[in-house]
Amino acid sequence: MGLQNIIGLDHVVVAVRDLDAAAEVWRELGFTVSPRGTHSAHMGSGNYTIMFGEDYVELLGVLSPTEHNAPMREWLEEREGLERAAFTATNAAAGVAELQARGIAALGPVAFGRPVEMPDGTMSEARFNVMRWPVGLRPGGLRIFACQHLTRETVWIPELQSHANGASRILRLEMLCADPAGAAAQMAALIDERAVAEPDGAMKVPTGPARADLVFVTHPMLAARHPGIPLDGLPAEGAAALTLATNDLAVAARTIGVAAGACVGVPALRATGVLLRFEAA
Repeated sequence: MGLQNIIGLDHVVVAVRDLDAAAEVWRELGFTVSPRGTHSAHMGSGNYTIMFGEDYVELLGVLSPTEHNAPMREWLEEREGLERAAFTATNAAAGVAELQARGIAALGPVAFGRPVEMPDGTMSEARFNVMRWPVGLRPGGLRIFACQHLTRETVWIPELQSHANGASRILRLEMLCADPAGAAAQMAALIDERAVAEPDGAMKVPTGPARADLVFVTHPMLAARHPGIPLDGLPAEGAAALTLATNDLAVAARTIGVAAGACVGVPALRATGVLLRFEAA
């Protein structure tokens, strides 16, 4: 990524209507899910996290309506699933200034936190500064923001980073759209990257070394990329599929309860609106 203060994909946000029920769904798929967190009052949200090495999945739900969570509440009226993606900000305030200097009306930073129960039973706090691109800029239907972690030790807790299905990192986030080239070009411009054509016509936007790629696809492309995985429950446009690396495909298949193969898949109807695919690390 060409930006100086914002680097690769940090985490993806899976917006859900019933936060506790969603956490149980992901546990049943072999993920270690963190204790439930409650964000600062002005955020009005709560979460569970599924931590990997440098990135993670966040299950996010509304606990009380606030101005900040209004866009997510509107989105949840239509569906659950991959609602937005966060990049890692090394300095959120500088990131806002950097984007504004490029003519992008970036907003923030906003500071917030959440209590964290540590493995030894003590209580700590996870603290963040977040900034975002304008809500109306959603390449391929994906809202984006950036998160500066002020207390990484309360988020990347070693006990939370080991999963029964062997998941270790996010490889790809795929967005359904009618015009992959146009959506990818818009995303690339927002994060100062270059869109690259894939052999099947999909368009890829890298986010940083050892960080996940953003891939823009049509519905037929997605079906061809994930043969044998039903596409029911996915949107006509928007973030649809998450590909994760696993240390052991056979273990992943056994944990999830599907046949082992070159890849292992979970349909969106079984994973709160997210098509999941596991590939060998």
